[in-house]
Amino acid sequence: MPDTDWQQDILGPGYHRHDFDLGTDPDREGTVAAVLVRRDPKPEEAVRGAVLYLHGFSDYFFQTGLADALARQGLPFYALDLRKCGRARKPGQTAHHISDLARYDEELERALAVVAADHPGLPVYVIGHSTGGLVTALWLDRRRAAGQVAPVAGAVFNSPWFDLQGKPVERGLLTQLIRVLAKPFPLRHLKAPIGVYTNTLHTSGTGEWDFDLALKPMEGFPVTIGWLNAIRRAQARLHRGLDIGVPSLVLRSDRSDFSPRYSPLSDRADTVVDVEHIARWAGSLGGETTVVPVPDARHDVFLSLAEPREQAYAVMEAWLGQQLARPVRNEEADPTARP
Repeated sequence: MPDTDWQQDILGPGYHRHDFDLGTDPDREGTVAAVLVRRDPKPEEAVRGAVLYLHGFSDYFFQTGLADALARQGLPFYALDLRKCGRARKPGQTAHHISDLARYDEELERALAVVAADHPGLPVYVIGHSTGGLVTALWLDRRRAAGQVAPVAGAVFNSPWFDLQGKPVERGLLTQLIRVLAKPFPLRHLKAPIGVYTNTLHTSGTGEWDFDLALKPMEGFPVTIGWLNAIRRAQARLHRGLDIGVPSLVLRSDRSDFSPRYSPLSDRADTVVDVEHIARWAGSLGGETTVVPVPDARHDVFLSLAEPREQAYAVMEAWLGQQLARPVRNEEADPTARP
């Protein structure tokens, strides 16, 4: 069982954190760490499994409403801030920069081990948002290929970033360019549209959430060439087809809007990724996949306006209820077992 030392989290009472020391950064930015955040369980709450949540780019875990909703369903909640992201970023490190998404496997496996030790024999469901959805898909595919599906029993993808925005010719040219530049200039910044997304979430704009703007800035963190190269390689791998080994639910908005100026539509559309790309590539996850467009949802469907947010919760809770009702699989007896 992992030796886990829980400390008070920045979210205050009811949340604790554990730091993973990951040693020297392969991308040469000192030593790296990851942070696992736990919503403290309440005595009256049933326990039927657990959830491990993974954030997106220029993001960190602050969605306590999501944690509360899952706990009410009998699923204790854990969230992982990846190396150089959110709580885990150390002074002088380039926010979110990594040259190979597979390096995240180390903290994901360590986090999963803690969750499994806290809830032995129970299923774990992984939720990945945006870039975190892409990271989750490739991690689960590698776990399945190694015969290590359990204790993961399902995955929820919240507006996963499965392809780059723009026309095919533009995506192709940019991909070739960053492939050439990634090795000599990995930390060079790319110009990226700021957009209006964070303004629709924060209380200083049209949103309901007072999150830490140092960890999730209004203008977003700069995109590095090396990071985007890692993203494009990961997306190409997904496009060739994966098998994540567990059932999946893919939630997305019913439309995208990439206008650089705010309008009422900005609060009722995905202003970050192309929802048509999500629809196109969801089948690349392999196995049993349920795709549900949520009308008027934002990029993070669980941070949408009240009506689409409640619909997203209802769809997820119904899906998780179906998964929890299934018989527990025994991968130890048959490591190739499928849902």
